[in-house]
Amino acid sequence: MEQSHIALHTAFRIGPVDPRIFGGFLEHLGRAVYEGVYDPGSVHADEDGFRRDVLEALRRLRMTGMRYPGGNFVSGYHWLDGVGPREQRPTVRDLAWQSIEPNQIGTDEFMTLCCKMGWWPMITVNLGTGTPEEARNWVEYCNSPAGTKYANMRAANGHPDPYGVRLWFLGNEMDGPWQIGHVPAEYYAIRAQQAAKIMKDTDDSIELVVSGSCNPDLPTYLEWDRQVLEYVGSYADYISLHRYVGNEAGDTLDFLAVTNAVDRQIEEVDAVCRFIQGKTRSRKRTYLCFDEWNVWYRARTPKDLDGKGQFAPHLLEEVYNLEDALVVAGFLNSFIRHAHVLKIANLAQIVNVIAPVMTRGDELLIQSIFYPFEMYSRRREGVSLLPVVNGPVYEGRTNGRATFIDASAILNQSQLHVFAVNRHPDEAAVVEISVGDRDLVAFEGAELLTGPHAQAANSFECPDVIRSQPFAEVRLNCGKAAAELPPLSVTVMTFALA
Repeated sequence: MEQSHIALHTAFRIGPVDPRIFGGFLEHLGRAVYEGVYDPGSVHADEDGFRRDVLEALRRLRMTGMRYPGGNFVSGYHWLDGVGPREQRPTVRDLAWQSIEPNQIGTDEFMTLCCKMGWWPMITVNLGTGTPEEARNWVEYCNSPAGTKYANMRAANGHPDPYGVRLWFLGNEMDGPWQIGHVPAEYYAIRAQQAAKIMKDTDDSIELVVSGSCNPDLPTYLEWDRQVLEYVGSYADYISLHRYVGNEAGDTLDFLAVTNAVDRQIEEVDAVCRFIQGKTRSRKRTYLCFDEWNVWYRARTPKDLDGKGQFAPHLLEEVYNLEDALVVAGFLNSFIRHAHVLKIANLAQIVNVIAPVMTRGDELLIQSIFYPFEMYSRRREGVSLLPVVNGPVYEGRTNGRATFIDASAILNQSQLHVFAVNRHPDEAAVVEISVGDRDLVAFEGAELLTGPHAQAANSFECPDVIRSQPFAEVRLNCGKAAAELPPLSVTVMTFALA
């Protein structure tokens, strides 16, 4: 394959990379909570019932924030069911996933988990079957000092100090007809505005995420966002985006070009935000929150979505391969390239359910998509630079023209991180990297993720088919760098600048 060139310049800065784009998502769905992060019967359980092996694996991802408790689950969830003495909490039927929910994990346990992991808690309120007042009361429970009803309840439950939850989501996928409590945009906007006002009246330091278009294929795409933002107004600090992608057609090259669609979705929703800001002559800009994203298409049959009245059923347990890992890297490249508008992102999800980590009894498996997230998260500090990639291109069947090399870059003072995906299924790519106003004076290390073929995947029996490894095949010459990147690979490289 012809050589590719990644051209950078330290003056061409997109914006600071918000560490919150490296967030996760934990929903009461399938085996994500029970038999996932929480399994008191496991040999790995700690004093609170959380699995040490799962938490140790997740620590490697350096996730900054954790969205909770849903997801579709939250639109039928009442937070009061999950607080107080565990033996007094009700067992209920979750209608979103048709599963049994014993409420043994709730607000206080989630906060304990966040404390263990150093996560910023991100809470989604129920605006499906719930009310604005119920949402406000949850803010008081979490954030108000003792002295009022729900703050006193928290103190009585053993937590006298406020949790200080700063980020709150106003419902989940409310534009989706499948959502419990789904309503047209104008009705959701009224509900969200009502909740937003009294939530911020309770704690004016919180930030709010309104529920935006969750699927570009829905007929209300972007028009929903316009209506909601116009009505909710300055209460909206962020608007949410969701995107799940897959390779149903078995076309690897087209699948890897899906980053074109991710770029487009970010830019389209941001255009709506800018339009509303201009139309209302507001000084406040609403930013983007990509609070659900991942590869998900195999475990999406009716049996994968229906818990059939069981406790902790096996739902949405996707097995990830090499090409999926490259797409996850592509998502992260897109997020970094849009650092000026995208401030929060949450990989959905973290364990067992469309997740980088799986459990089977007391065993643990790290899936292929774990590694690009880990590789990027280790190098996330700094400001995003605009990358210009010149090199061979191809035409994706549905996702359009793409360069074989997909790239992003982060400048951290005199250190430069370059992230590159070689999408070619068969050929290595010689890639040159240059910074127009600075010389690369030292190569400080790199990691590579690749595998034997696009469909190669880890399993409990063969757990190391796909894993990251050190990469040293980088050469410096006259202030530039060059490397030969294997086919179907993710490479992250760090350099010192003059």
